[in-house]
Amino acid sequence: MKDTLSINPANLPLAKLHGYLLAAVAPRPIAFASTIDSQGSVNLSPFSFFNAFSANPPILIFSPARRGRDNSTKDTYDNVKQVAEVTINIVNHDMAEQMSLASTEYDKGINEFIKAGLTPVESLCVKPPWVQESPVAFECKVNDIIELGSDGGAGNLVISEVLYVHLNKQYLRQDDSLDPTKIDQIGRMGENWYCRASGDAMFEIPKPLLSKGIGVDQLPESIRNSDILTGNNLGRIGNVEKLPSGDNVQRIAESEPMKSLLEANSKNSNELKRQLHLKGKLLIERGNIHEALATLMIVDYL
Repeated sequence: MKDTLSINPANLPLAKLHGYLLAAVAPRPIAFASTIDSQGSVNLSPFSFFNAFSANPPILIFSPARRGRDNSTKDTYDNVKQVAEVTINIVNHDMAEQMSLASTEYDKGINEFIKAGLTPVESLCVKPPWVQESPVAFECKVNDIIELGSDGGAGNLVISEVLYVHLNKQYLRQDDSLDPTKIDQIGRMGENWYCRASGDAMFEIPKPLLSKGIGVDQLPESIRNSDILTGNNLGRIGNVEKLPSGDNVQRIAESEPMKSLLEANSKNSNELKRQLHLKGKLLIERGNIHEALATLMIVDYL
């Protein structure tokens, strides 16, 4: 395809490939990992190669990669090899700059809690402390470390099983569930960029678990081939369990605002379709899915 740059990773310098990966696979959650070595020295470092992979058992995995410039390993990796325990602390916007400061490559033995001005809290089940400022902290034992390579840039998967969870109460609902709209998390992007998961940056999509949506393929052709509706619009209305009935479409068509639109464009079918699709798009974006579908289907019932 002329609009696509296709590249074999083997033909790229490591730094270039690394840049593509970090910019493309984003935003990434951040594991703010606290570890301890066999001498009792604490280390605190952030890693954005991180996610949750299981609830039973509860497993979090992060990857302290080998340095690309000299193939050396990071203190976090060395520490979990010595003491197979870690606390993984979630980062929100209030502590973003301190988290970044803790990523500085201080000499071994320097305590990043102190350097970054963060508060260590003694753990209940493991030796490394957790971060008091974090909205959620997980005490974990390290079940396994999977080394993905021996050259610079190679990752090391630290498979961590959660033994204890600490939840800051200000981010909880009355039923003690975490409120995603309050946590104010950040995600790692490419280069020096981050994103903030709050306010208008957050949006909700009903998850199709309890019902089966009809799918985009079952929408009328006039809707599927719309020049107005986006792929997101089609995906949302394709999540309905069934199309509106003819009676519902007729009811929308006979409403007063719609009558005016139909009369004004009665002699121009293309403009009528365009106006109906613009109105349907607006209704979709407002969350009025069934009314939107009925509006979009008026053309097929005229």
